Amino acid sequence: MTGRPAFVRVDGVAHHVVVEGSGPVCVLSAGLGMSWFDWDPVLPLLAPYRTVVRFDRPGHGLSQPAAGPPTAAGEANRIAALLDALGLPGPATVVGHSIAGFHAEAFARLHPDRTAALVLVDSSVEEHPRVSASPGLFADVLGAALSAAGVPAALGPAVRRAAVRHDPAPAALVHRVYRTSRVLRGTLWENAHYGAVAAGLLALRTTHPLPPDLPVTVLAAPDGSARWERRQRALARRLGARYEAAEPSGHLVMKDRPEAVATVILRSGQEGA
Repeated sequence: MTGRPAFVRVDGVAHHVVVEGSGPVCVLSAGLGMSWFDWDPVLPLLAPYRTVVRFDRPGHGLSQPAAGPPTAAGEANRIAALLDALGLPGPATVVGHSIAGFHAEAFARLHPDRTAALVLVDSSVEEHPRVSASPGLFADVLGAALSAAGVPAALGPAVRRAAVRHDPAPAALVHRVYRTSRVLRGTLWENAHYGAVAAGLLALRTTHPLPPDLPVTVLAAPDGSARWERRQRALARRLGARYEAAEPSGHLVMKDRPEAVATVILRSGQEGA
């Protein structure tokens, strides 16, 4: 299977998906405000051995805005529906970076028979998440105000470049994605529901245990932070996972240490075979 971009409709929302490579399936989901091309440095290391599925969540990359608020279960089922639409029932190695670590873990809990391995790349960790009474209201108001002022078109790519140091992404793609109000509002919307999604995952941990033989790896980027390393190690212990540190690396491990990410994914897939 080679370079197959597509738009797949799930729950009425068109999702941008790119499928490349051949072999067992591997799903890559990036963090808040990121896009499919943020996995580009890892792709050539995986595609000879894996069918690599990269997708943009609603309001991210080239996907349409969300039809409703994200939930842990909803994001897990989104991955399952995308794989169904692509004719890739699995089992798959599911990889979540940052906030998408919540989604990947939820998928493994809700769809254990479809999960070959779980890899969390510097995943978000929330032991006591705060849940707002109306999380989307402020995001909607702020997004509308910034969009009306033309902020995405004027500053979107510059903000992306400031956030991603030494950004390897092609300038044309950065401009295409980050000049849009859709991506600004999608990022604000997902961030506003962060606490609720985290709380949803904590609830799933009490009702849907991970399979005891599932290969799970926590690949952390401590970047000199002892506190962050402790939290990542605690996450690994909680999940019965292997812990590895990508050093030196910033939060975007797929950019800073693509070989470390690829090695963990390939090894995890073999362990789950």
